[in-house]
Amino acid sequence: MPFQIVRNDITKMKVDVIVNTANPKPVRGSGTDGAIYDAAGKEQLLLERKKIGNIEPGDIAVTQAFQLNAKYIIHTVGPVWVDGQHNEEYILQSCYERSLAEAMKLGCDSIAFPLISTGVYGFPKDRALQIAITSISKFLFGYDMQIFLVVFDRKAFELSGKLFQGVDEFIDENYVKEKRQSEYSRRYETEERNAMNRRFRDMPEEEAYRYLEEEEQPVSRKLSVVETEFLDNVSMPVPDMTVGGSLDEMINHVGETFQQRLLSLIDERGLTDASVYKKANIDRKLFSKIRCNETYKPKKKTAVALSIALELDIEEMKDLLARAEIALSPSNKFDLIVEYFISQKEYDVYKINMALFKHNQPILGE
Repeated sequence: MPFQIVRNDITKMKVDVIVNTANPKPVRGSGTDGAIYDAAGKEQLLLERKKIGNIEPGDIAVTQAFQLNAKYIIHTVGPVWVDGQHNEEYILQSCYERSLAEAMKLGCDSIAFPLISTGVYGFPKDRALQIAITSISKFLFGYDMQIFLVVFDRKAFELSGKLFQGVDEFIDENYVKEKRQSEYSRRYETEERNAMNRRFRDMPEEEAYRYLEEEEQPVSRKLSVVETEFLDNVSMPVPDMTVGGSLDEMINHVGETFQQRLLSLIDERGLTDASVYKKANIDRKLFSKIRCNETYKPKKKTAVALSIALELDIEEMKDLLARAEIALSPSNKFDLIVEYFISQKEYDVYKINMALFKHNQPILGE
């Protein structure tokens, strides 16, 4: 997928460009800056950095990557957080935008960013994350590049605001309830089994067999009644094979596949392929595979991402997913998070991915 949020040490990333949160002066700093110097080779990198001199906040400079698994290091100086009234957000946005523009000039296909300015510079993590996501997503609508946002752990995702608080509440209300019902059912079955064992413990063998025979007959009768009621009341029409032709004729009237329905929806909404796969955080090559294969079966996260990009409501999404033999479950956190955002009419894949990542779920796209 074009954009991924990953938990890793940025010095271990194998990309064309690693972005360094640099000290404005040509010295080895602390945090990410210090880690990059140590991994690249401190003396070599410091020598190159001194040739550049001072770097202004929001600006960038380029050096070789030396011992890192990259071609280049882009050094950018993030803003020190004061109170939000000193152009901090504009400067931070400039760090991302200039780094991406420089990577394009260098002919790079991949780049890894840290969450700039959230360490000793004190930029609020939730606001820094929003700026990073916005800058990256805007870039990806116009250009193709593999972009990684690298964080040490999920604690970096201090997601605030009513939208993200609602995610947690929705999960608690639905996921916990589903688990509780499942657990209650298992506990009830265990208690019933234990009660029966206690009844049989002191019962003579002949009497126990007679008891079981008496218990089995009502169950059989009940099953027969249930089966009859089900067949009488089932809402799904049962095909009448004696009217209207053969099984072959029925198969010839099979509905649209996932791929066919997807392309129909794109046309119905007057969208382009590129606008859909970019919004879905999906690689162009993968979308080409889907377009060329009528029977393509996508992964769940891919199918959901395309549904989000098309801004389908929950029933429309379920219909599209069903054509790929995919279903949503109330006991799955991934599904609940997606359902919550759709219920809020929030179709920003990158925002949804922030919530998915925080809850240790696979992110949308491929």
